[in-house]
Amino acid sequence: MPVPTIADPPATSGGVKSPGQPAQKSMTKAERRELQEKQRAAKAVLKQQPQGKQAQQGGNPPSTTGGQKPKVPATPQKKTFIAEATGGKLPSKDTGASGAPAEDISSKQVSHGLRIFSHFGQPKPIGHTVKGDIHPAIIRLGLLFSEFKICGSNARCIAMLTAFKQVIQDYTTPSHSTISRHLMTHLSPQITHLVSARPMSVTMGNAIRELKLEISGIDIDMIEQDAKNHIYDYINTYIQDRITTADKVIQELAGKKIKDGDVILTYARSSVVEKVLLSEHSEGKIFSVIVVDSKPLLEGKELLKSLTAGPNPIPCTYALLPALPSLLPEVTTVFVGAHALFSNGAVYSRAGTAMVAMMSKTHSVPVVVCCETYKFSDGVMVDGFSKNELVPLSIIQKYSKPQDQIQVSSHLEKLNPLYDLTPPTYITAVVTEVGLIPPSSISSIPLALGKTSL
Repeated sequence: MPVPTIADPPATSGGVKSPGQPAQKSMTKAERRELQEKQRAAKAVLKQQPQGKQAQQGGNPPSTTGGQKPKVPATPQKKTFIAEATGGKLPSKDTGASGAPAEDISSKQVSHGLRIFSHFGQPKPIGHTVKGDIHPAIIRLGLLFSEFKICGSNARCIAMLTAFKQVIQDYTTPSHSTISRHLMTHLSPQITHLVSARPMSVTMGNAIRELKLEISGIDIDMIEQDAKNHIYDYINTYIQDRITTADKVIQELAGKKIKDGDVILTYARSSVVEKVLLSEHSEGKIFSVIVVDSKPLLEGKELLKSLTAGPNPIPCTYALLPALPSLLPEVTTVFVGAHALFSNGAVYSRAGTAMVAMMSKTHSVPVVVCCETYKFSDGVMVDGFSKNELVPLSIIQKYSKPQDQIQVSSHLEKLNPLYDLTPPTYITAVVTEVGLIPPSSISSIPLALGKTSL
């Protein structure tokens, strides 16, 4: 009796082929391989599908006579999904390719669209689970981070370093160890806890690296309290030099670009841009500001309150991002902040900044970025997709009115990236504490600071 081969498959009972399957004799090797891959993928989908549709109803699925599976009616939409999943070949009415239920395949296809964004950083609720020896100051800070009550790269970095001072104050070096070797072991779970609350910013990462380097250089014979005082002084100096003083220098340099009668446009809220505008207004310059904002955070509202507060408010106009094209003809200069600055000149900032810079470029309006050098990253970033952060659903609901909230279902997922990347071609200049730098010379920042790298 001849042995069956792939080109000559064994006949099924009664010589009837499976429905929806083409005759394999007429299929090429590539077509057979493609069919096998699709069948394998369908089996994997079936395995990943939780057996929970039956568990949700509180018991085992109802059995039919003879142990057959109950039929699942296929709607026209489901048939379309199944046809796409099987390469245009529509299987039998109650099963997908390789016996996968039609409903499983259709639901998988619906959720497939957002799978490509699964690498985006997503804050997790941390209030109920604390792992390891975590200081109360870090637990409190993690909650503030996850709830976006402390927002902005400068504010987050200062809050983290201040919390580290409290952690170090309550730290005691164990016997048979030194503070220069053991302290970072103690700080590591604190850092991990903060990262679990919200993905780490570039500024926090740079500050932690500098702090580690300083701690590792402490003399092993130094008295513990003297070593702690040395670390306190270093943290205070870092905040003063790299953030506070840097902002003052940026205020002076960026302020020279504002003249009487100018119309300044800014997007969302940047702490350093806010200081520039308030400083120039206090010196008597007469100008107006257009605050452009967008959902879900609507940070521009807080900037608007700050600029219009007091007995001598700045004349302001508030608008949402879709109104930008009609406002740009009146604008003289655009000032925006930055979350990070990459060595290729790209600016990583609040989502929407790239659109503002691009449209300003088309209207020949100069775009000035105010950014401290400690936000510099020696890496290269070419888009906002490879790395980003999502605004959690709880924050979206907090900043939206009840009538504007959309009911989230299994067929709807909200996607709100927090940042985007502005290419250097749309940026006129970057104002730092070491001077005005064109985007093409951003990589010279470490050299300007007298360092080979940050």
